[in-house]
Amino acid sequence: MGILDGKVAIVTGASSGIGRAAALLFVREGAKVVVTARRVAELDALAAEIGRRGGEAVALAGDIADESIARALAETAIARFGGLDIALNNAGQLGETAAAHDISLPGWRETVEVNLTSAFACAKYQLPAMLARGGGSIVFTSTIVGSEVGLPGMAAYAASKAGLVGLARVIAAEYGAQGIRANAMLVGGTDTPMGRNAAPTPDAYAFVESLHALKRIAAPEEIAQAALFLASEASSFVTGAAMPVDGGVPICRT
Repeated sequence: MGILDGKVAIVTGASSGIGRAAALLFVREGAKVVVTARRVAELDALAAEIGRRGGEAVALAGDIADESIARALAETAIARFGGLDIALNNAGQLGETAAAHDISLPGWRETVEVNLTSAFACAKYQLPAMLARGGGSIVFTSTIVGSEVGLPGMAAYAASKAGLVGLARVIAAEYGAQGIRANAMLVGGTDTPMGRNAAPTPDAYAFVESLHALKRIAAPEEIAQAALFLASEASSFVTGAAMPVDGGVPICRT
């Protein structure tokens, strides 16, 4: 018996990193999943792996910034699995990095569109599906960048990801009485393609490690465990939270 037995989940940004680890974990804990990402081959490989492990998954490739994908994810969960209980809105990108006055407006808009607007669009279609089931849990993958620390060059990324905290809190306030919880994870440095892109040299990687009290970077599977907690009934009285999963960055002075 898994803690997500009988549940249906959507996971965005599922082709690698945190999304992939979470999709595999959710299935292991009994959920059926609808997964999405832009990279078709990687997404199909994930769905095939889930099938080999005896789970059920539907892969729907596409650009999460396209509202039609957000709609199709919820519709697919209903059509294939009968409804929707859980959503991990995890898709995101680092975007254009530069000093604030050097970031282009197109670069800013693209980052906000992918990291924040797409998460709103997904939630917009997830909420009615969850209301039809009598409740559910929405989890947003945010970050320490912008919420706990400011890192040079990341104005667009920080602003877009910090916006997810506000979105989660409003959804929590609006839909709590109807059984829907919404929370955001404030994720620290994690060994993902995006994380390696943000710290591409050994010196940069070591610097990111040094920011954490644990003096290391998280594995995606560790962040997935936090997502599982928020997705499951283990967190039944947790909503509107910006939950640190950050290796102790805010308290680190060593």
